[in-house]
Amino acid sequence: MTEESRIEKLEKLRGMGINPYPYAYSQKNHANEIVEDYAAFEGKTVGVAGRALRLRRMGKLYFIDLVDITGKIQVMALSGVTDENSLNLIEIMDAGDIIGVSGGVTKTKRGEISIEAKTISMLAKSLRTLPEKFHGLSDTETRYRKRYLDFMVNHDARKFFITRAKILKYVRDFLDGRDYLEFETPILQPTYGGANAKPFITHHNALESDFYLRVADELYLKRLIIGGFEKVYEVSKDFRNEDIDSTHNPEFTQVELYEAYKDYNYYMGLAEELINGLVVKLFSSEKIPYLEYEIDFKKPFKRVRWVDELKKKTGIDISELSDDEAQEITRSEHLDIAMKNAYHVADALFDKYIKPDLINPTFVIDFPSYMCPLAKDKRDNVKLSERFEIFIAGREAGNSYSELTDPIEQRKKFEAQDKERRMGDSEVPPFDEDFLESIEYGMPPTAGLGLSIDRLTMILTNNSSIKEVIAFPSVKPERRKEKE
Repeated sequence: MTEESRIEKLEKLRGMGINPYPYAYSQKNHANEIVEDYAAFEGKTVGVAGRALRLRRMGKLYFIDLVDITGKIQVMALSGVTDENSLNLIEIMDAGDIIGVSGGVTKTKRGEISIEAKTISMLAKSLRTLPEKFHGLSDTETRYRKRYLDFMVNHDARKFFITRAKILKYVRDFLDGRDYLEFETPILQPTYGGANAKPFITHHNALESDFYLRVADELYLKRLIIGGFEKVYEVSKDFRNEDIDSTHNPEFTQVELYEAYKDYNYYMGLAEELINGLVVKLFSSEKIPYLEYEIDFKKPFKRVRWVDELKKKTGIDISELSDDEAQEITRSEHLDIAMKNAYHVADALFDKYIKPDLINPTFVIDFPSYMCPLAKDKRDNVKLSERFEIFIAGREAGNSYSELTDPIEQRKKFEAQDKERRMGDSEVPPFDEDFLESIEYGMPPTAGLGLSIDRLTMILTNNSSIKEVIAFPSVKPERRKEKE
């Protein structure tokens, strides 16, 4: 069916006195409630609305597959039951049209729950033909670039985002119930920080300055703690100008929370409670399938000491690591990394030897201090920092520190970072004098936690790619032919 023929049908509708794009419709029911509670709806009149994805004719009987946000239901139309205007409408309908149907609930001879239409209304005439492979659209680039087509025909894709919305609601309810205050911090920042990452750069015309899309909201949330708020959080969009792979998208969502007078031990308990409660809420179980695994979210989560675990597996002690030693390890371990300094080598060793074994939720604790410029040194070992990351199914899902509150020590760590930046590590954030000034006024003992909403959603929807759980992931723009 060509676009030209659809436009002809559009004009026919108007010629019949039908507005193909009306203002509203009385949608009273959804497909799933009728299908799941047939006994309550049998013989009763319902009103549904959705997209007609398939139309079939068998003699004087028409069948339409109508899909709404909840699922699919079959519509039947036949002379003597369906009014004449609706039957005429069906003759010029196409797959993809959005319609409203009013009629009685029944079952076919084969037992399929259906709506016997009395009236059918055109709610939006589709002027484009659905892709040939719209049943389970298989071209991933098309699915991600034109996600509305994916949602249109793929019920599982819609379910992923219903689950994502439930995850966000649970997280907010969990934190609100513990008296956290939700804030919004700047997305455009004059100085970015809070994570090692390359930023996106833009220009602020009114202020005549370059600004950066935030890589994290950490430093602004800490300013709120310094200002006197004791429990703060933000569900934030953050941006990192990095490669795209199965667990990374340059635009991503996380929740960061900070609480005064707490340390990272407290947040291990809070993270367990939040994640375990979320899983039980969604699945009524502590165990869920994920790819080839069964993941057990039972508390307490396993704890692994990073430096000790790596030394046990490789004999390498990374608690202290010079850049010269890091370059030697890069050669001996055949690490494929661009920057061969201590930070990146330690990170690569972790990815190679430890991360793949972290299937059930695991806290990896006590990082080398040179990797944690915003964290306090471990209270009994200054070579380490009070930091943990949460891993599930071999994927990092969260990060936490006992936050560094000593402004003099923080300045030293920023200076060490700045040295690495001048030596070519482009992921190191710039020196942030404004943040240093803020903690010089005094910051209470504080702990923070960041959780990746995208990666949690991946795991809780049984997806291996982050693009499946981001509604509009980053893709290369489509080149369109210019109209002549």
